[in-house]
Amino acid sequence: MKQDRLNVIVWNEFEHERENPAIRAIYPEGLHATIADGLRRTPLLGRGAVPLEVGIATLDQPEHGLTQERLDACDVLLWWGHKAHGKVSDAVVERVQRRVLEGMGLIVLHSGHFSKIFRRLMGTNCSLKWREAHEKERLWVIEPSHPIAAGLGEYFELPHEEMYGERFDIPAPDELVFTSWFEGGEVFRSGCCWQRGHGRVFYFRPGHEAYPTYFDANVQRVLANAVQWAAPRVTIADVCPNTAPLEVLSEKSGRFATAGVLQTRSDLE
Repeated sequence: MKQDRLNVIVWNEFEHERENPAIRAIYPEGLHATIADGLRRTPLLGRGAVPLEVGIATLDQPEHGLTQERLDACDVLLWWGHKAHGKVSDAVVERVQRRVLEGMGLIVLHSGHFSKIFRRLMGTNCSLKWREAHEKERLWVIEPSHPIAAGLGEYFELPHEEMYGERFDIPAPDELVFTSWFEGGEVFRSGCCWQRGHGRVFYFRPGHEAYPTYFDANVQRVLANAVQWAAPRVTIADVCPNTAPLEVLSEKSGRFATAGVLQTRSDLE
């Protein structure tokens, strides 16, 4: 499903930045603006990479900025949420889920592990251990051949981050690209890939609002790579049709289909 340009939306609840001066000092225009700018600025890697058209959406906009029309045109949605998961409309969550199952990519960031959309797609609690103690995080690239790891070294480090620790209550990832180690000793599955329906889902752990994580060049590279990886290969709407047979059915087949179930042994004769 080759396109000239990928339509990307960066969604953010945009509450911490408005309420906390310290966080606003780091992200004066909101985390979504920094993430979007990083996607626009990060050079494309590989001959198959497609240029991006990046927009933003926030919780306070009508329909959270995710109208049906806008989602229908979206190839990849990035999701950052934390304190306002409960404020997200169930109708919008259903809309996003349907688009993922049809083929849209979804990238869930940091505390988005507890978002309605991620928990629905995973079917688990998505709970974990956490601690905010300004710790160093070392992200090990455990699948260097994976497209999301393109352009990275063996590992990269963030000087200060919130700790997330195992057990992370998620289904086993289809692919695990990164594992994090923290200064306090914990480890965490920090770069996880899944297929859901026709769409791809990537969870990326770093991104606590109190640290300038989204200015980091390695983090920006991961997100840019992830957008290319998550881009739709097909778009197939959910239908459940009653389908005519390709071949001519025998009389017995027709009788069985009409009855729905075999009523007597004589039906087999």
